[in-house]
Amino acid sequence: MENTNQHLESLSEIKNLMERSTKFISLSGLSGILAGITALIGAVFAYFRLAHYLGAVSLDYATSRSVSEEAMNALTLELIGIALTVLVISLIAGVILTIKETKKNAQSIWDKNSMLLLSNLLIPLGAGGIFSLILIYHNLFVLVAPATLIFYGLALVNCSKYTISEIRYLGILEIILGLVSAIFVGKGLFFWAIGFGVLHIIYGTLMHFKYNRNAHPTAG
Repeated sequence: MENTNQHLESLSEIKNLMERSTKFISLSGLSGILAGITALIGAVFAYFRLAHYLGAVSLDYATSRSVSEEAMNALTLELIGIALTVLVISLIAGVILTIKETKKNAQSIWDKNSMLLLSNLLIPLGAGGIFSLILIYHNLFVLVAPATLIFYGLALVNCSKYTISEIRYLGILEIILGLVSAIFVGKGLFFWAIGFGVLHIIYGTLMHFKYNRNAHPTAG
């Protein structure tokens, strides 16, 4: 029995070593939770700004025909500012917590695996950001939320082979949510809050408890 346990421990160590050599495993679940909370706060701010400009009956850009061009430009700038603020706060929190996690896992923050992860994440993410700006330029505001969700999901799926496998499932859910959002175009903010807020909180919570538990098997 003792020999069996030793063999299992050895296999577990070998598996961990292989993952460290081929994947960036130091993503923090807490960063996902903080990103989700930040996105929800941003969605609340966006809701009130939409209500201020468009009215409480229909909080969507589809009603923009009754709003002056000057007001629409001001609203667009405010929403972009809210989105950028959410992004910056999430990135700062993610970097800080990821650095902390890499130190705990004795893994380098900047190695071949992290560079592959970052490059495979940024290519579809950057394309999605540019595409969203093009939609805004052409006043196709109702498609911005679906586009950001779909491209973000594609970015997660694309980089998932270089990190923990759960990222892939989060990406697939984001893509599905984006496609559904493209059908219900009047509910863009609602789907955006679910995708970037609720799903991140659920994902981050599951990952935090899963990997903390695995890192401390004797706890409890």
